[in-house]
Amino acid sequence: MTTTNVNPSPNANPNQAKQRLIAIAAVIVAALLIVNGVLLYSWLSQKKVAAQTTAELEESERLREELDVQYNGALTDLEEMRGKNEELNNLIDQKEAELKDARDKIDRMIKTDLPRAKSEIKTLKGQLEQYMAEINDLKAQNAQLADANTQLQEEKTLLKSDLEQSQMTNEELSASKAALVSEKEELTNRNQDLSKTVNFASVVKVDDLEVTGLATRDSGKAVKKSAAKNVDQLEICFNTTPNEVATPGNENFYIRIISPTGETLAIEGLGSGIMTSSKTNEKIRYTQMAEHSYSNDVSRVCSSWVPGQPFQAGTYEVEVYNKGFLAGSSTFKLR
Repeated sequence: MTTTNVNPSPNANPNQAKQRLIAIAAVIVAALLIVNGVLLYSWLSQKKVAAQTTAELEESERLREELDVQYNGALTDLEEMRGKNEELNNLIDQKEAELKDARDKIDRMIKTDLPRAKSEIKTLKGQLEQYMAEINDLKAQNAQLADANTQLQEEKTLLKSDLEQSQMTNEELSASKAALVSEKEELTNRNQDLSKTVNFASVVKVDDLEVTGLATRDSGKAVKKSAAKNVDQLEICFNTTPNEVATPGNENFYIRIISPTGETLAIEGLGSGIMTSSKTNEKIRYTQMAEHSYSNDVSRVCSSWVPGQPFQAGTYEVEVYNKGFLAGSSTFKLR
């Protein structure tokens, strides 16, 4: 510090000079006291901060040690509970993974938020207790299942013994039954073949199958036409043939008209439907059915097909079925 020398003039008042020196000294002393006070406050603050930092570091270290003790102890407890049960081991793996996530989360909190880290460590203790309770509960359930399985095995052994005795008896019965079934199947097949043969023999064949294109005039009279554009209906006629095997009575003749494109003409509202072939069991669509009272003789049967829509030009096929068998067929052409 630089000291200023004040040299009063010879004419100055000695008392005034002295007072002036005292004032200057007082200012200097006050300044020194202020500087010392500031330095002392700064030193005390730094000492307090250092003490607080040291305490926080010590607390962090203590919490980290406590966390490691809990984590490692929990891992040991969990590993000791492992066994041969896959479900139990999977649950332990899951809890160990959750435990590691919780530990890593708390470890990060220790560096940034000690109060929250303390709270999470307490929560972790409860979480560990819950883990152990879940695993113990699963072990108890597995033990119950093991006991039940043992009982089931014993019952299974008894049942197996009874089953073996029953099987010996059943084998004898099965052998007898198999022989009977074989005989029954053979008899059934013979009966089916015989029935099919009889059914086929009773088919009423048809001949002289003709299809005529007709057009209805305004007067209501139908006249023959050969041009498809003029035809509005078809008349199908055929003769029945004598068959002494067939039983006299009503016979159903299923008429199938096949267009030049190979499509069966059919309208359900006009009596079209589906029949089953007695020869192949194939489903066959038919155009219409004609019912006739058959007397084992030659009779003319006619039926009309009026679809209410135009016909296309070309060659048509017509088939007549009786009892599921083809009884006759022919072709006709519309220009």
